Amino acid sequence: MKEVWNNPALLKNIMADVLQDALSLGASSAEVDLNVNRGFTVTARNQEAESVEYNQDRILEITVYFGQRLGSASLSDFRPASIRAAIDAACHIARFTDQDPCAGIADKKHLSSTYPDLDLNHPWSLTVEQAIDLAVTCEKEALAKDSRLVNSEGVSISTTEGWHAYSNSNGFVGCYPASSHEVSCVLIAKQGEDMQRDYDYSVACDPQKLTPMSKIASTAAERTLSRLGARSLSTRQVPVIFAADRARSLLGHFAAAIAGGNLYRKASFLIDRIGTRVFPKHITIDQRPHLLHDLGSAPFDDDGVITRPNVFIQEGILNMYSLGTYSARKLGLETTGNSGGVFNLFINTGDKDLAALLKHMGTGLLVTDLMGQGVNLLTGDYSRGATGFWIENGEIQYPVEEITIAGNLNDIYAQIVEVGNDVDWRGNIKTGSILIGNMMVAGG
Repeated sequence: MKEVWNNPALLKNIMADVLQDALSLGASSAEVDLNVNRGFTVTARNQEAESVEYNQDRILEITVYFGQRLGSASLSDFRPASIRAAIDAACHIARFTDQDPCAGIADKKHLSSTYPDLDLNHPWSLTVEQAIDLAVTCEKEALAKDSRLVNSEGVSISTTEGWHAYSNSNGFVGCYPASSHEVSCVLIAKQGEDMQRDYDYSVACDPQKLTPMSKIASTAAERTLSRLGARSLSTRQVPVIFAADRARSLLGHFAAAIAGGNLYRKASFLIDRIGTRVFPKHITIDQRPHLLHDLGSAPFDDDGVITRPNVFIQEGILNMYSLGTYSARKLGLETTGNSGGVFNLFINTGDKDLAALLKHMGTGLLVTDLMGQGVNLLTGDYSRGATGFWIENGEIQYPVEEITIAGNLNDIYAQIVEVGNDVDWRGNIKTGSILIGNMMVAGG
């Protein structure tokens, strides 16, 4: 068959054939999800190429429904005979599964024949040789910043572009291209017996929006050097600022807690909390899925439902959950177009940058890195290893490590004093640094 890469018409034909074959075999409905991508990653270390990896992946996922019994199969072989065998397998499985009253594709009322073009595909005209040269130069610049920078764990550059397509037997057909490019630099510093590691990175769907290599080298060097001389703290309760790139995880726990899958499984501390206060009144959290050329954007969700702006927190009050078709049915609600998660989650910010937030806090802890997975989504209990800086009179005094920060997400969210305007745009969750009024800090 023809090469599927960069051939949306062929991708749509494949999906149409899958749906037709599934229905001809007795399925009452069916859906198909198709992804193809290609790219490469280079890593340079010690001023030479350490690795070059090429990727060219494709996967076809088929789900069929016999009434409310479902079967599924996936494959990477797109030859017609292989696809037909996968459809046969999915249909065979469906005939033996239990009835699930919530199973099925999205209702027609939630589907649309049109969806927005979000301009998500921006190829990087970069050869492997050019990428290696850039990585080597970045590492050389970074290590030249200070004699205490003794080594690196490498500079990596990756570029990927691909197509995502989805179709179902209720008439939805969607297909769009997207790209992703990333640069990272990881350094090691040594002073006496003390060795520290840190990094910087940039990621974007448009290579023109990547942070310049020289800036990545400088930031990685500054961050790594700043950690030298780190010490622990005695146990205390103090205000805590999560730097923007770490504050993202706090909102990530919120996104998980309002996700339909966790709610119907009774695995969230926000069950039955619609209409109640979760954050202070000055906090609003919303989704903006249609930002142009942004990695967190998507025109439709994993069910083919057109994504939409959603306000999850309105002036501190939990306004709605994040639901896909299946989880909405399980909860007796309507889909919010969030099958697969949230798309560009924002929290409203104040007018202070990080330096001003530190001044406002006065004395406390600035968290710049987190370790471990110590978050219980059912109870909201939170305990994670951390590193960062001890702050007095709004100024950094010294780096800290080997500490644990703890609390409960209910209390942590309720104690958000302010969100900085230093928004980190590198992920699906957009937030500035977050100042928490009080947390337990346990040292060694």
